[in-house]
Amino acid sequence: MTLIGRTRARGVETLTLDSPHNRNALSAALVGELASGLADCAKDADVRAVVVAHTGTTFSAGADLRDPPPPDALVGLLRRIVDLDKPVVARVTGHVRAGGLGLLAACDIAAASTESSFAFTEVRIGVAPAVISLTVLPRVDPRASARYYLTGERFDAAEAARIGLVTAADDDVDAVLEPVLDGFRRSSPEALAETKRLLTARVLETFDRDAADLTALSARLFASPHAREGMTAFLERRDPSWAV
Repeated sequence: MTLIGRTRARGVETLTLDSPHNRNALSAALVGELASGLADCAKDADVRAVVVAHTGTTFSAGADLRDPPPPDALVGLLRRIVDLDKPVVARVTGHVRAGGLGLLAACDIAAASTESSFAFTEVRIGVAPAVISLTVLPRVDPRASARYYLTGERFDAAEAARIGLVTAADDDVDAVLEPVLDGFRRSSPEALAETKRLLTARVLETFDRDAADLTALSARLFASPHAREGMTAFLERRDPSWAV
């Protein structure tokens, strides 16, 4: 079963997360297929930019707890987006949770509909937003990161734009993205590549410095008793034992 849809229009390749049965959760298969699609775009001179979109009401629910990707695979996917020498745009018209926010933050530009909602839910299942911090923390206001990382609260698209998680929030996402994509089409591919390198240099330094440690932290936390309880409670639709 194909989990990533692929279409192209005037040099813009759209990679669509298409796993509605689990709300586009980041399974090992979906992460691998999306990484493969991005690799193909990197090699294709006719691709000017990439849009990451989704089917259904959820952009991504985060890691698939039944079939999670290895932490190094998620790191590799996020780095591939950041390191791609073409702009990558997120088109969000639904909800984004946990690991899905790392995918969103890896994109150069993100537009979200006003119906979208966001939450870093890791603490509520006994883990931490470790790997996704590679892309989230460089984007998001530090005070907002502290609040939403530590509480797992849900927030709306206007707040996501205010804190820097998304570029814009609007009722009409396509109207927001139309001038963005037109700008890519009017720009020199070489100039776009070099400009993106300027923008992502510090993020890539963070990958080089911190990726191994954050991957190890993620693996340790996911193997912990608290994570087992938190994930079991989530799957059983009940509060975890520590909730008061």
